Amino acid sequence: MTKGVLGVLVFLTVLLQYRVWLSDDGVREAYRLRQAVAQQTSTNAELTRRNDHLAAEVADLKSGMTAVEERARSELGMIAAGESFYQVVPKAAVAAPAAVASPAEATVATRTAQR
Repeated sequence: MTKGVLGVLVFLTVLLQYRVWLSDDGVREAYRLRQAVAQQTSTNAELTRRNDHLAAEVADLKSGMTAVEERARSELGMIAAGESFYQVVPKAAVAAPAAVASPAEATVATRTAQR
């Protein structure tokens, strides 16, 4: 009788150990869930920083005209009344034509490139 009870207890112990270590609800699943929680925490922290930045930007836009003027200048190319706008355009490098048949064509190509 004690051998039978001991056998049942060993069987139950093995069954419970199997469920803990190898089943879908065991240690592996707990480890996977811990990793998922860590990844989600990182994502949430990043999104919180982004939301804080956007909230600060909204507060800045609501409180003063400086941010609105800055956006109008940079994004829309607007200027304020009484200001002068100067745009500096870099000089384009004039490339010599590779093969030109006659000197007259070379002059026309040079003039076209300079425009």
